[in-house]
Amino acid sequence: METEFSIQRVAERTGLSIDTLRYYEHIGLLEPVSRASSGHRRYTQKDIDWIGLVINLRETGMPLAQIHHFAELRRQGEATATERLHILEQHQHALKQQMQRLEQHMTALQHKIAHKKAFLAQRDAPPHPTSESHAE
Repeated sequence: METEFSIQRVAERTGLSIDTLRYYEHIGLLEPVSRASSGHRRYTQKDIDWIGLVINLRETGMPLAQIHHFAELRRQGEATATERLHILEQHQHALKQQMQRLEQHMTALQHKIAHKKAFLAQRDAPPHPTSESHAE
């Protein structure tokens, strides 16, 4: 028998709140989760793996609507595998572009910080004695 997890345990493992897990199920990002005889949600490892991908896509900027579309395609099975791959490749491409922009911004910021540090070091340095003061 496959191990099942309570919503509390899944929340702890994924870092999502219980409310977020319920919301994701409500809007269709998660397939309806099986229930114990008590009515409590029981998640499988497969559910947790899918939640991990949803978190990854969300944290890398994919809009919920696009994740929802991806989830719908996933439910349709292998016939949509090529389309799902295309969505992931497009997202990967967008992330690469974003990372390049961030690198450019980081480089500009590093130059600005270095410039400010040099300016402050020069401004705060004690005055250098002139050659006339040594002659006396």
